[in-house]
Amino acid sequence: MSDRWQQLIVFNRVAESGSFSQTARDLRLSQPSVSRIVTELEERIGVKLLIRTTRHLTLTEAGATFLDKARDVLATIEEAEHAARRTDSLDGVIRLALPTAYGSRAIMPLLLSFMDAYPNLQVEILMADERQNLVVNGVDLAIRTGTLPDSTFGARRIASLERMVVASPAYLARKGTPATPDELIAHDCILGYGAFGQGAWRFKRDDTLISVDIRGRLTINSAPGILAASVQGLGLAVVSDVMSADERADNRLVRVLEGYALEPAAVYAVYTVGPKPSRKVRALIDHLIAGLLRPAV
Repeated sequence: MSDRWQQLIVFNRVAESGSFSQTARDLRLSQPSVSRIVTELEERIGVKLLIRTTRHLTLTEAGATFLDKARDVLATIEEAEHAARRTDSLDGVIRLALPTAYGSRAIMPLLLSFMDAYPNLQVEILMADERQNLVVNGVDLAIRTGTLPDSTFGARRIASLERMVVASPAYLARKGTPATPDELIAHDCILGYGAFGQGAWRFKRDDTLISVDIRGRLTINSAPGILAASVQGLGLAVVSDVMSADERADNRLVRVLEGYALEPAAVYAVYTVGPKPSRKVRALIDHLIAGLLRPAV
């Protein structure tokens, strides 16, 4: 491996993981070697790429610019290697991280046709509602909902989720049905996470924005948990259309405040190799977009 090629790989991994020690473990190098390689890269090009503190690594402006170009180079070389091998079909393993509820109800139904189309690909799935560390867990592609934090990872928007407030018929019989967002203050509200209900619930009606600060005795960090609690009559909850479709269809949950729209939640495919995903990741993203855009029968 040439010095320059090694420097690109090491610097890219350091930027993704934010850690010299994690990079050393990933690449099977010593931590001093990783630090030395990055220092040699900075000395060779004559600019500071990383700001190092005892707790964090931060890219400088020059470092961010260099990282974008370095990733282009790495992705181009990967594509060239694929072309040189003349691999007409995809093979190997793709590790896919999914949120529990959305993954089960929206993504899982699309995997059979994907695996039929690419029989030489194996799929390993990690399911959790918390956002996994893609680098530490060796994830090729993660499906995430809501706002994405600033990241050096690549991302592509693949769908949009309608959000709504729901409750069980038993809860509404006991507590009454809110007619306006302001009436939520008098109700038991289930607090969630991210796009599913922590802090203020923001509605829109006739171009008017309405924000209600929500308080509740029950907080749940799991989408299936929020759904289960609302079915059991523990309170009003914010859920997505996909997440609650079955429960609304059989009247275990009822939508309320239908005249007031919550902002939709974006769904993203997030990948670790930068702006140009690998061929297998690109194939899966394209397949998911096609499936998610297809009207339900």
